[in-house]
Amino acid sequence: MKVCCIGAGYVGGPTMAMIAAKCPHIQVDVVDLNSERIAAWNSDNLPVYEPGLDELVGEARGRNLFFSTEVKDSIRRADIVFVSVNTPTKTFGIGAQKAADLRYIEAVARTIAEVADTPKIIVEKSTIPVKTAEAIQTILGADVKGVKHQVLSNPEFLAEGTAVADLTFPDRILIGGEMTPEGQAAVEKLVSVYANWVPRERILTTNLWSSELSKLVANAFLAQRISSINSISALCEKTGADVDEVARAIGSDSRIGSKFLKASVGFGGSCFQKDVLNLVYLCGHFGLPEVAAYWDQVIKMNDWQKHRFSERVVRTLFNTVSGKRIAVLGFAFKKDTNDTRESAAIQVCSELLEERASLSIYDPKVESTQIVKDLEIPADSPNVEFAQSAEQATAGAHALLVLTEWDEFRDLDFEAVYKSMVKPAWVFDGRSLLDHDKLRRIGFRVYSVGKPLSLDVKI
Repeated sequence: MKVCCIGAGYVGGPTMAMIAAKCPHIQVDVVDLNSERIAAWNSDNLPVYEPGLDELVGEARGRNLFFSTEVKDSIRRADIVFVSVNTPTKTFGIGAQKAADLRYIEAVARTIAEVADTPKIIVEKSTIPVKTAEAIQTILGADVKGVKHQVLSNPEFLAEGTAVADLTFPDRILIGGEMTPEGQAAVEKLVSVYANWVPRERILTTNLWSSELSKLVANAFLAQRISSINSISALCEKTGADVDEVARAIGSDSRIGSKFLKASVGFGGSCFQKDVLNLVYLCGHFGLPEVAAYWDQVIKMNDWQKHRFSERVVRTLFNTVSGKRIAVLGFAFKKDTNDTRESAAIQVCSELLEERASLSIYDPKVESTQIVKDLEIPADSPNVEFAQSAEQATAGAHALLVLTEWDEFRDLDFEAVYKSMVKPAWVFDGRSLLDHDKLRRIGFRVYSVGKPLSLDVKI
């Protein structure tokens, strides 16, 4: 069997590396028009950082895992074609700021129709709205060659930072196909790939539309839980309650559960905001404005939480951060990844820059060029410094902000950090990562999301 994946990003690269590693009898080609990205996949410096990914790629690359820019040739050879291209939120026209931009999906479908001379199983791996498969089928069906392809939905549920573990031991593999003999035969062929390492009872099969919608709904529910606990974090600060204690109390209820009840500066990543906005657009499109408004509030709450955090920094530092050095520890949207898409750090840093703060930013995996791009600032901006360590970032700072929960931040020599900072020295822990009692004993003044406001914090 030959497999082709179009798109060598955060989903396509790791997923295909796992298939190749677990299925040495299958040839896996990962193709992308971005030659720099492909060169990185063929090097020792992969474009995606994930714990364990280097070893996984190294095990199969050159054996049955290949990265190239030969998109059309790979499509021709393949039995199964995974489509894992970007589906960003539209920034223009109908559905702007909510609907998914499907131009890349359409381009791939047209390329497959152009070059495929034999029937293919085409697998939607990108996060897409319901009924996208119908559009792909329409494009493929217009091909004058008369080749009949099958379109499947196989959404990815891996989490960045734990992608290799999630791919190795997935909660479930979801595959949706047409309820026809040909469609079900295609489903079973894809099932046979995953069954090389995933127990059959964890491979769920549905119709196309249920599979497409399930991906959006799963991310919407997870995002909703984060926004819900973050809304309560604000109430905790006002009433003297501790959001971690509240989360533990309600999470012990088996009907609720404990996951995704960690209050923070806000969620980020490539999927949560995009998928919730897509769901909002779909509900409006299908005449369900009340449902759309319900899910739209999840995004509004997340944006408000990020703004609330940056506003707290300004108000606490005597209502001005102009000219003050602020150390920003972490810029990735979560630990163990170099992905900054929709990171809470982007909004927080942007708002502090608007207040004329001087930022010293350190992240162990995010390149300075990416931060410059995300903040939309000149590379030589006088108000932003890129530190090579947390210690360098905090030296001479009025405050340090923890915006990503990197483990290394727990182990800093905070006594030395305290001595190097301007007094009073502030810690704003946006991820509830640090030992706050220890920090206070050293001399720090501490603010943490959802914790009772002490005399440390000016209200």
